[in-house]
Amino acid sequence: MKIQESAENYLETILVLHKRLGQVRSIDIVNELSFSKPSVSVAMKNLRNNGYIQMDKDGYITLLDKGHSIAEKIYERHLLLTKWLTDLGVDPDVASSDACRIEHVISSESFEKLKEHAQTQTRKQT
Repeated sequence: MKIQESAENYLETILVLHKRLGQVRSIDIVNELSFSKPSVSVAMKNLRNNGYIQMDKDGYITLLDKGHSIAEKIYERHLLLTKWLTDLGVDPDVASSDACRIEHVISSESFEKLKEHAQTQTRKQT
């Protein structure tokens, strides 16, 4: 099932914040993305209703299996694309920003080929 880019961004943000903070609440997402509290609240409700996240009684957010799978996929793309663009000489901030856009539209086939190429180049350099 294809989900919207904004949902992918929220899931990726939850994953990144969880890695950084250990636990995530909506306010952490508000602060990370500089979005309004109502916007994040609506997004969390949609993600919850569609089975991507769960929220406990204290407001802590957990990625469910399908949400975690999407978040990991997008995050992997972001990391590889950012590194690849930076290695090509793109400014790190520009590379990260461009990777944020590319990670949602690149096909699985193209991404896998880029990943294979990057791994081949890494092996050649070592």
